Amino acid sequence: MTRKRGFEVISKYQDQGINLPTRATKQAAGYDFEASEDVVIPTFWKTLVKNVIWEVTNAFKDTEITMEDQKFLKPVLVPTGIKAYMGAEEYLQLANRSGNPLKNFLILANGVGVIDADYYGNDANEGHIMFQFINFGLTDKVIKKGERVGQGIFLPFLKVDNDTSETERTGGFGSSGN
Repeated sequence: MTRKRGFEVISKYQDQGINLPTRATKQAAGYDFEASEDVVIPTFWKTLVKNVIWEVTNAFKDTEITMEDQKFLKPVLVPTGIKAYMGAEEYLQLANRSGNPLKNFLILANGVGVIDADYYGNDANEGHIMFQFINFGLTDKVIKKGERVGQGIFLPFLKVDNDTSETERTGGFGSSGN
């Protein structure tokens, strides 16, 4: 039997109770992904308020944003422990769960994620799928292992006439450009 598309657990998470993504209902388009470990997504308001107070108390002098500040400004990667295989003219679109912004104040930093077919099995991270979140709530959000964090939808894509791209993937997450 030829494999068309599906999910596997990456090596690092073998024997750790990772569930493969499934659809919640028979009419659901997306496969629900779970977090493979506990993750804290800090609220970005901490850094925002801290920097505003600093600016006001220092008469709007130039302020250097520290590495500590930046960790609150950067999206947090939530690992799933999952990789996906698919056909050469398909991709897996990662989308937020509809309740995440409303209930958990979590938004996907990149709007939607795109997992290309050649991301599967790459040397850098084996094709590990992760969701990038920003927390706009007032408190830090703790995601527990096994909590559903997002969904993936397999989709075909089209190429333009005379497409000449022959470049091979050389890395993992975010490796195809700046």
